Amino acid sequence: MTVLIVEGATQGLRGLLSRWMIQPRAGLFVGRLSARVRDELWEMVISSGKAKGALLIHAAQTEQRFRIVSWGQTSREPVDFEGLTLIRRPTDSKEARRKYAKRGHGADE
Repeated sequence: MTVLIVEGATQGLRGLLSRWMIQPRAGLFVGRLSARVRDELWEMVISSGKAKGALLIHAAQTEQRFRIVSWGQTSREPVDFEGLTLIRRPTDSKEARRKYAKRGHGADE
């Protein structure tokens, strides 16, 4: 199973991706692809310049049994935490980072 999330994508890119995968929600694509097709679609998303950012989630031989790859500006970012991939919502302000740090969610930068 492959999940591809594109943010800020043009309708043309979304239409092209929907030829290979279903789109249950705008910018969210789900399908069962071969590794070759998956990698070709990912390269197309990156090189086209028709999206602001993207997340690719696919099956892999890891502890979690999947891998997450990101590119560009996304509203979520994968973070490796001792071998596990977690998702973090990036914060823009120092105040928000300080608030998260107080709760033990990260260091103040």
